[in-house]
Amino acid sequence: MAGIEAVLYWDASAVLSLLFEDAHSAMAVREMEGARVHLMSSLTWAETQAVLDRMRRTGAIADAVMFAAHEKLARQPWRRMSAAPDWMMPRPLATRWRLRGTDLWHLAMAKTLQRELPELTMVTYDAALRAAAMGEGLATSPTG
Repeated sequence: MAGIEAVLYWDASAVLSLLFEDAHSAMAVREMEGARVHLMSSLTWAETQAVLDRMRRTGAIADAVMFAAHEKLARQPWRRMSAAPDWMMPRPLATRWRLRGTDLWHLAMAKTLQRELPELTMVTYDAALRAAAMGEGLATSPTG
């Protein structure tokens, strides 16, 4: 990919830090800068949608804030993926890392993609997933 600095696979924790101010927001904004390809899986999309709607339902955010978050999300240069990890990938990863099912899926997806895109890195602010990604050779953003 000529002219591309990096290929970044985003999980929901990173996407949410881009949408809402938190301890990782400045890092998430920096990750969006430059000549990069930003991959969002259908699972990341679904998790993000679930969090946004839960925040709205519980009154943590107003409808207007949720709609603004959706607009901000739509303006980002995502390349949406409907891919799935290699079926053989989760089992060995599960034996090495103590992850929730969705985080194991994200790690397996990133490792599967990395076969074809060796420059791929994962952007996550979930501590357990970040540790596993680092252990698997997927550089992640440092903690804030």
